[in-house]
Amino acid sequence: MKPELEFSPVTEVPYTVCAGKVVLPELTERILAADAEAGVATRILRFEPGTDTSPNGVQVHDFWEEVYILEGELTDLRLNKTFVAGDYACRPPGMEHGPWVSKPGCKTFEVRYRTS
Repeated sequence: MKPELEFSPVTEVPYTVCAGKVVLPELTERILAADAEAGVATRILRFEPGTDTSPNGVQVHDFWEEVYILEGELTDLRLNKTFVAGDYACRPPGMEHGPWVSKPGCKTFEVRYRTS
């Protein structure tokens, strides 16, 4: 289970480089809460300006993922579509998404969970 947490500044949680097939130093995450056993987390994902996740290809995972763009923009290269601050996605397990490029940079708020 994710830990019980009271309000605290998220700025106290450091950004760390995201894991991936290819590690991209310009793609970092701030893990706010996680359940390592279940493989789920709540995080802020940061794309530095110019980030391109093409080396990691299309993403598919076995958990639900909800994503809200806080600032900046992301372009899904497979869909050739750009998403901006205020856009939201809800992805069920198995849904393909990405790869992404963010010319100006981007921050998202993500919640990953399992239903069973």
